[in-house]
Amino acid sequence: MIETNPFGNTGHQSTRVIFGAAAFMGGMNQDKADRVLEVILEYGINHIDTAASYGDSELRIGPWMREHRKRFFLATKTAERTYEGARAGLHRSLERLRVDQVDLIQMHNLVAENEWGTALGAHGALEALVEARTQGLVRFIGVTGHGSQVAAMHRRSLERFAFDSVLFPYNFTMLEIGQYGADVEALLKVCRERGVATQTIKSVARRRWPNGGGPKFSWYEPLRDRDAIRRSVHFVLSRPGLFLNTSSDATILRDILDAASMKATAPARAEMEADVARYAMEPLFVPGVSDTI
Repeated sequence: MIETNPFGNTGHQSTRVIFGAAAFMGGMNQDKADRVLEVILEYGINHIDTAASYGDSELRIGPWMREHRKRFFLATKTAERTYEGARAGLHRSLERLRVDQVDLIQMHNLVAENEWGTALGAHGALEALVEARTQGLVRFIGVTGHGSQVAAMHRRSLERFAFDSVLFPYNFTMLEIGQYGADVEALLKVCRERGVATQTIKSVARRRWPNGGGPKFSWYEPLRDRDAIRRSVHFVLSRPGLFLNTSSDATILRDILDAASMKATAPARAEMEADVARYAMEPLFVPGVSDTI
């Protein structure tokens, strides 16, 4: 079984692997989505992370909630930055998910300076989410992001508001970028001190698809070798306190869950460097070069 840890100060014991429902982005039908549910139930996953912008993902999850709502800590995201947009978007997500309340609503990819100022400013999205928490529509509020600036921006966000969780890229190649690695360490220190849950994404990322190709459900190419996946998963889970969100590529879901079911031993640096060379791995976000999706 996959171990559980306290999800920050929420009081929930979440499996350290969270099902990333971005896996439903590419038009997956309900039958296939239901088979994915069977897999995550088999491994005891008790935390689902989706977003309003993940295509039909919320619609695919909705039918599960009638029978399985109590099994899962349910999280979604809004990319809206204004009060009106976030309020309307949340109600739409609740309708699509077929629930009266989500456990966690997250401000999606809050990194750009102008969007940050709008969302956290007067009559911004955060006001709508705090109001929704007061109304019992959500229990907790988090913030997520991509890019090489996200860890630094999350620290700023935590100075502005007591978010319950953060989400950011965490893998060997990204942490090899000196400033990003330093920013992540500074963010993790703040999160430990304040009891903020720390979610990671892109653990098994190999690189961006060459020439912008690849399937529509995943904008980056994942690792596929089972041993390399295991090392990348253990690179994350060997560090206490981190949660790992699964890949948007559902075809490697079992490989990730199998790796997470083993005792996570930190791979040697030489092993990770060998994987980087063998699989031509590259950081997904490079400052000044490729810092957006």
